[in-house]
Amino acid sequence: MSTTLGTVVASLLDTALDRTLLLGYSRPGLVIRSRLPGWPGDVDVAGKVVAVTGATAGIGAAAAEDLSRRGADVVVVGRSPEKVATVADRLGARGEVCDVSSLASVRALVDRWHGPLDVLVHNAGVMPPSRQLTAEGIELAFATNVLGPWLLTRELAPHLADGGRVVNVSSGGMYGQRLNRDLMADLLEGNYEPLVAYARTKRAEVVLTQMWADRLADKGIVVHAMHPGWALTPGIASSLPRFSTLLGPLLRSPAEGADTIVYLAGGHAPGQRTGLFWHDRRPRPTHLFGLNKETPEARDDLWHLCEELSG
Repeated sequence: MSTTLGTVVASLLDTALDRTLLLGYSRPGLVIRSRLPGWPGDVDVAGKVVAVTGATAGIGAAAAEDLSRRGADVVVVGRSPEKVATVADRLGARGEVCDVSSLASVRALVDRWHGPLDVLVHNAGVMPPSRQLTAEGIELAFATNVLGPWLLTRELAPHLADGGRVVNVSSGGMYGQRLNRDLMADLLEGNYEPLVAYARTKRAEVVLTQMWADRLADKGIVVHAMHPGWALTPGIASSLPRFSTLLGPLLRSPAEGADTIVYLAGGHAPGQRTGLFWHDRRPRPTHLFGLNKETPEARDDLWHLCEELSG
């Protein structure tokens, strides 16, 4: 088989895996893709300052460990002082305590930030079992998954040098949700369903990724979103116990879920483009089969909502 034909076949198989979900999102999908021709293997983060939120467990901890092993100067960001200290000490990294669901905590982190930043990874995320409000009166899933990262991006952008990167960790579940004003009102004010709320916030993350990409392009900063596939993490095990039990043998490890985060932090191709949604080291569509597309007005509403709630 010629190299060109092999690449075409590999691309078709990769796309087929992506659309079948069970194979594409589970561990077999990553195993198969990593053995196909054209798998991008270049990752260089040596000497880069990389901040990872939610870095004390699961995918965030795995990403921080992999990045540190590759020579990055990792900043472990988490809400538990004890866990932050434990992980930071193990990696020989810097630790920063921050609860990204709290606007005050985000601002405190920004106020004490010193030095440059090359990569900002927004990994922290929650799926509360019931509707909860933060101390600032904001629905917890939206505050953690959307608003906190938005504010942290805005405030730390001046520290990101030309060539800096922002990585938003989303979820394939966002494909099932469409962003519009009514849905955001439901999320913030009532009619809370855990899986739906989580997927809506993850859709919002991807929309904001594209909007940040446009706004930061003139500064040489690239912004991408990704989803890790189905990985067995403490959060998934507690939030979706049946799912974890049923698909346990097929689920990815946290390190496998973190693979594309690490690639987006230091791979060559992600630095040449911006505003994309990635899975297993390749860009993916943000809407499947043209479904659940948001309007320009809905995108603007989301941005203005983040401005309003963040003050």
